[in-house]
Amino acid sequence: MPLAPTIHSQRTDHSMEDAGQRLRRARERLNLRFRDVELASHQIAQRHGKDDFIVLISRLSDIENQGTLPSIYRLYSLCCIYRLDLTEVLTWFGVPVGSLASDAGTIQIEKTHAIDFDPDSAEVMLPISLDPGIDLRRTFFVSEIVQRWGKLPLALVAGADIRRYRYGFVGTDDWSMSPAVPAGSLLVVDDTKRKIQTSGWRNQAERPIYFLEHRDGFYCRWCSVNEGMISLIPDPSSDAAVVTFPPDQIDVIGQVIGLAMSLDHEKRRRNRP
Repeated sequence: MPLAPTIHSQRTDHSMEDAGQRLRRARERLNLRFRDVELASHQIAQRHGKDDFIVLISRLSDIENQGTLPSIYRLYSLCCIYRLDLTEVLTWFGVPVGSLASDAGTIQIEKTHAIDFDPDSAEVMLPISLDPGIDLRRTFFVSEIVQRWGKLPLALVAGADIRRYRYGFVGTDDWSMSPAVPAGSLLVVDDTKRKIQTSGWRNQAERPIYFLEHRDGFYCRWCSVNEGMISLIPDPSSDAAVVTFPPDQIDVIGQVIGLAMSLDHEKRRRNRP
């Protein structure tokens, strides 16, 4: 598939101009001339076999002085040459990288799918200062006792090292595990627990739920193994059918160890067929 042509339009947005000035200062700190940058970008392009990484002198001048938006390839080259963090530089150009997870959460996807965001880059709004006199043993309305809100890295939530886990999302049209796992739930998946348990639980609430991938898509289901086949079992109250696959056609990503769900029941009813 041919790549879309690079757009060379001039940008007058002040944030773009500021980004260009920051890139210029990064270049000057290293005592690099325009020609030095162009030659270095040729090395990167040769290394990857793609001329899109080349930053010509005229283009670099436009980026620094005219607010021209660089292509993703040229931006990569500049970050390599200047020893800059690509994610940070994207924010210079007005890309809200830290809002990736929260912005994605506003978009409803009908199919169940995996989530591959970098947890270290995600931030959430959290109460970072509470009323010191609060009794944590009682139920309370959080907004009444929060003294200050602020952004914290998602990795700090509950002190958990969330890099240990993978994440999935139950599609807004996937009611196969409801009510145990409602449609629209965010899943925390432990990919060290990939072996399907066939016993050891006392009731359905304790039965392990697995996140699985098939070439047709993802599943969040209970599982059983019979005669060498893996059956994906939905909640009995749903209309979904049990589906069975040979082991070589299904990938057990891991066991679901936690979930977050919306408590907006009206919204959930509107979404349910």
